[in-house]
Amino acid sequence: MERKINRREKEKEYEGKHNSLEDADQGKNCKSTLMTLNVGGYLYITQKQTLTKYPDTFLEGIVNGKILCPFDADGHYFIDRDGLLFRHVLNFLRNGELLLPEGFRENQLLAQEAEFFQLKGLAEEVKARWEKEQLTPRETTFLEITDNHDRSQGLRIFCNAPDFISKIKSRIVLVSKSRLDGFPEEFSISSNIIQFKYFIKSENGTRLVLKEDNTFVCTLETLKFEAIMMALKCGFRLLTSLDCSKGSIVHSDALHFIK
Repeated sequence: MERKINRREKEKEYEGKHNSLEDADQGKNCKSTLMTLNVGGYLYITQKQTLTKYPDTFLEGIVNGKILCPFDADGHYFIDRDGLLFRHVLNFLRNGELLLPEGFRENQLLAQEAEFFQLKGLAEEVKARWEKEQLTPRETTFLEITDNHDRSQGLRIFCNAPDFISKIKSRIVLVSKSRLDGFPEEFSISSNIIQFKYFIKSENGTRLVLKEDNTFVCTLETLKFEAIMMALKCGFRLLTSLDCSKGSIVHSDALHFIK
């Protein structure tokens, strides 16, 4: 009886050790397939098979010992390149195609990274994307806000993004209607022009919208402020050159935006 018990205990002990060794091997194998890269101060953890997806590249050379790479203080491979852009390099290796966020404007920098990492496929996709953007018409469009009786009084808003001009126009119409207390007949709208019924100049040069009862309702400065705030929130830069005699952006006759 004692012999059987001892034998069974030994079998359990052996099974426990065997399972522990298997778990340890699996953990070791899992760790051995992972690599941590320090790219310009940004840490990236990925699998070796991702980095070796394409042969004869810089990253494949590091993994397989063809290229000597320095280590940082924590023992991670250190690559002195753009750490933020490396995100797109790594995603290309993972997905096999170039997927960039909307509004990405660093094509030339990314092309340099693709060249450094010797990724021909990535370089070709970046080049194709850049050429497509160059062919896309980005003509400057404008929105004109004028006096129906005197078009010399008013404001022009220039931008190289037609969709944004449309957005500004919709917002200005909305603001104007709310300020005009339900009198939309005080202004007319065409494709690129909003004409108010009257503008007049006050003593300090402020242009105002005039209603039939001689009440000042909607200042042109308010519309300029709305346009500027919308542009800045959407990532556009204001290129307007200020006239020193006018002293303020709200007194400019034109606003120029570009992204």
